[in-house]
Amino acid sequence: MPIEAEQVVNGARKPFPRNIGDDKWLVWGQTLFGSYLQVIYVEDSDLTVYVIHARPLDEREKRAFRRQKR
Repeated sequence: MPIEAEQVVNGARKPFPRNIGDDKWLVWGQTLFGSYLQVIYVEDSDLTVYVIHARPLDEREKRAFRRQKR
């Protein structure tokens, strides 16, 4: 899943990424293979991304994400 998390972070589109506090960012997205993920990450001063958490979106979240893409 590390490569998929990277794909989601690099492919983020509005309204993502969202700042969720404590210098953490949240992004929902779709991987190149079609999986939908939520990724929470932090960036350091040289913009290196450290993934804290990645998980599949549930069905309700997938529907909300698809509506946002329109």
